Amino acid sequence: MKRRLPAFAALAVSLISSAFVPSLKASETDKKTIITISQPVSVEGTTLPPGQYVLRLQDPSTRQDIVSIFNGDETRLIARVVANHAYRIERTGKSAFSFYDSSAGQPTALHTWFYPGDDNGLEFLRPRHRVAAQPGAAGN
Repeated sequence: MKRRLPAFAALAVSLISSAFVPSLKASETDKKTIITISQPVSVEGTTLPPGQYVLRLQDPSTRQDIVSIFNGDETRLIARVVANHAYRIERTGKSAFSFYDSSAGQPTALHTWFYPGDDNGLEFLRPRHRVAAQPGAAGN
């Protein structure tokens, strides 16, 4: 009987601790991700200077993916962006970002963001760069 007591105790502890797992993974529901950038990055019209930022889904329970971008210590909301769904074939164990090609002198623009372990992520709109009006073009 004494040999079974440790096994029962271990089983009881594992069952009790499994009830707390969802609260320990709370940041996975909002996909909270801390990033540090060394050069300016544009996210749908908002340029983030070099520094640390926090990206989070605003309300993961809705079907619309609204990303909130905060400063590094989450005391100031910088931007709120509606993103599209994106998919990838292979999952990775860390956050993955891709960027649009940018013109000389323009900040790199965020294209996609995938949370670790997810095959579905978020896609941000391609930035629109102003084109100088041509003489004689409509509207001049």
